[in-house]
Amino acid sequence: MLLATFLFACMNVLVKMVSHIPAVEAVFFRSLISLVMSYSVLRIQKVNMWGNNHKWLIARGAFGAVALVLYFTLLQDIPLATAITLQFLSPIATAILGMLLLREKVWTLQWFFFLITFIGMLIISGFEARMEPIHLLMGIIAAVGSGMAYTIIRKLSYSEHPLVIVLYFPLVTLPITGILSVYDWVQPTGWDWLVLLGIGVLTQFAQYFMTKSYQAEEVSKVANLNYLSIIYALSFGFFFFGETFNLLTYVGMVLVIAGVILNVWYKQRKQNEVEQHRESVPS
Repeated sequence: MLLATFLFACMNVLVKMVSHIPAVEAVFFRSLISLVMSYSVLRIQKVNMWGNNHKWLIARGAFGAVALVLYFTLLQDIPLATAITLQFLSPIATAILGMLLLREKVWTLQWFFFLITFIGMLIISGFEARMEPIHLLMGIIAAVGSGMAYTIIRKLSYSEHPLVIVLYFPLVTLPITGILSVYDWVQPTGWDWLVLLGIGVLTQFAQYFMTKSYQAEEVSKVANLNYLSIIYALSFGFFFFGETFNLLTYVGMVLVIAGVILNVWYKQRKQNEVEQHRESVPS
């Protein structure tokens, strides 16, 4: 997940570099590259590309498509670190959905840490002049879409090959974004092609490592590592795009990060207590 986070951070920079190309079109090229790469590897490994649980695989692709289009739009419209911070709502959605759909445990105090994160988000949205209310709404919808996609990945962890799960994302996204791109097509030129290629390649590897991590560990626990991307976002945003923020916006980001750290620490502590209790009980 740490590797996936870094690759996604690099991809975010490339998406912002082609802000003159509509987000839907960028997602289209990203999906096209991902489809070719996933299909090629599955053929080489002689894995059944269609998978077993078609209904959930298609649902994973659909929820992911909505989340990605909105996320690319945010990356292009607002500062990099602000867009990344909006994505930090997705682990909260993931944890709640994991509890509802997968019966994963969310401890009571974790809700308080989630609240700290959400307060940080409200501070950012209230004092970041470059962010409009519509951006917050888009971030919330994208977070729910991402949360559903991540939860479905966990649900499919024992029945599907990781690359099959990755493959269904472009299988669903490509026709949708292809049709929508026709109405607002901007012809890429020069370096645009290389940047779009980089977006697809980086995302493909990031998606693969992310999928493997969600299959190996509880959704709510792994998803929290996404918060480390704020460090990349602040650094890349400053060096590549000259982005800076006012003091209160930084305070909001600190609250978000604090909520994450406390949540990860507390969840690990409670899990250790449960494991120690089980070991102490005679079989």
